[in-house]
Amino acid sequence: MVFRIAVVGLGKIATDQHLPCIAKNRNFKLVAGVSRHAKVEQVACFESLSQLRASKIAVDCVALCTPPAVRLAMAREALDYGWHILIEKPPTPTVGELLAMEAYARKKKRVLYAAWHSRYNRSVDMAKARLKGQHVNFLKVTWKEDVRKWHPGQEWIWQPGGFGVFDPGINALSIVTKILPEPIFADSATIEVPANASTPIAADIRFKRGDGAAADLSAAFDWRQETGETWEIEIGTKSGLALHLKKGGSVLIVNGKIAHEAVLHEYEDIYAKFARLLKAKKSEVDASPLQLVSDCFMLGRPVTTAEFS
Repeated sequence: MVFRIAVVGLGKIATDQHLPCIAKNRNFKLVAGVSRHAKVEQVACFESLSQLRASKIAVDCVALCTPPAVRLAMAREALDYGWHILIEKPPTPTVGELLAMEAYARKKKRVLYAAWHSRYNRSVDMAKARLKGQHVNFLKVTWKEDVRKWHPGQEWIWQPGGFGVFDPGINALSIVTKILPEPIFADSATIEVPANASTPIAADIRFKRGDGAAADLSAAFDWRQETGETWEIEIGTKSGLALHLKKGGSVLIVNGKIAHEAVLHEYEDIYAKFARLLKAKKSEVDASPLQLVSDCFMLGRPVTTAEFS
């Protein structure tokens, strides 16, 4: 079966990842684009979901690639039309909205798939397998990049609900929540917010184990690094196992030696997974990365820093 899909929101992530991966996957056929500001070649384009619906173009599913703040209303509208949904990360600005979206999809008996693209590579899966049954007592996440490179001209990221540096940071947390053998929890955070913005440009976070055992668990996110990307996760266990995920989770180092280096095809895997979920009529929604981000904001101490321009 070929699923007829429309992409909603035609910004950088849709153009760079979703559209090319849909074109390569024979389980999907792109039938429309929806955006107020952009168009995609060779298919009909509309400014709203209601216009797409009124066009009578047959649609089975939509990929929501808009900023998170508007997704709940859009998802409900799409579900009312009988369409299945894939959501780009972060799925929604709050955990409450994601749970409401999940409940509404269940009520409408439609598939809802909240995709966390950084989870999709072999090195991450191998790290998860090696950590099974281990007692983690050390975690150091370093996730630093240049906001001007990855989010050029995107003003929504600096507005409430735009996540700021937690937009890339949640990628790291999606890996952490997948591979750790038991959950960790936010303990404290210092969040740096530019004087002319509402969301952070940097954050330093401390986590804790749920059982209260002593552990050194931390994360540092920063959007001001102009000399390439640092996307790394270091993990140590009570038994002496040392894992190091580098290059966004694609390289796994075990006790100082490279164990695996993955070729990244995250979005190809996302659409392969979406096709499987659609065929099985099953949803997949994991709120744990979003919950950690929400808890960091709840416990964070805001610090005003220099204006961003």
